[in-house]
Amino acid sequence: MVFDRRLVAERRRRAFAGGGSADFLMSYVAEDVALRLAAVSRHFPVAVDLGSGGAVADVLTSSGKCDTVWRADALAAGPGRPDLVLDEEALPFAPASLDLVVATLTLQAVNDLPGSFAQIRRALKPDGLMLAAVAGGDTLTELRESLLAAEVELTGGASPRVAPFADLRALASLLQRAGFALPVADTDRLTVRYPNLFALMADLRALGATSSLTDRLRVPARRALLVRAAEIYAERFSDPDGRIRATVEIVSLSGWAPHESQQKPLAPGSAKTRLADALGATERPAGEKAGDGGGGRT
Repeated sequence: MVFDRRLVAERRRRAFAGGGSADFLMSYVAEDVALRLAAVSRHFPVAVDLGSGGAVADVLTSSGKCDTVWRADALAAGPGRPDLVLDEEALPFAPASLDLVVATLTLQAVNDLPGSFAQIRRALKPDGLMLAAVAGGDTLTELRESLLAAEVELTGGASPRVAPFADLRALASLLQRAGFALPVADTDRLTVRYPNLFALMADLRALGATSSLTDRLRVPARRALLVRAAEIYAERFSDPDGRIRATVEIVSLSGWAPHESQQKPLAPGSAKTRLADALGATERPAGEKAGDGGGGRT
């Protein structure tokens, strides 16, 4: 197991109990969901907001495209508690019971992402839609490099401190593997600036996004390690004004539960119009050069 799921849930509970003051990423993703949903000319009677803490539920409700919106999350206490308390690795939904599932910034911390996608796919009615936002492979690369370099320098070894994230191509492949039709994956890279590494780490704690790796060290990082990592970060990833850069890659995913009404690719050889006709071009035999009068090569 890569992630300690109980620790993932506990850190998110603490983050939401603290008011979510640093949760600007969820606000960004919720706005993106609103735009994507506006582009879909469909009504979704039963929708689920999976893992946003309620931010996306507000978007779904205000869209006017959903009759019933369920808030589903591992958060079981505090303001804005969910309608359904669950683990994203063991979804309780009946097969073909949902029209829309929106999973935002939560699936990157599951141990079986293909399994979670497959469960969402089974829960959707035919022609139901999944929208998801997942942290991509370039997320926090600067922090990972700085901590690694500092630890190697000070101790001669290294331990896992920043979680791995899947890249765009791998995530797109997982959608197809889970059986989604018309899968789409695209990415957006954000650069967030901080005064120093310690301000970045404070934001990660406020987001509930500090390391929940199963193989993490069970003792706090030494002050000397963090100080040296901050120095390396500033040396390698700072702007002229002294502020450091942190990359956040958001991979947006969409996929439909298969339905007979959906567009399907044509079978090979079934085209009824020649490409040359469509382009207004003259078709020539293979190997013939334009302007040689049709006599071929000499």
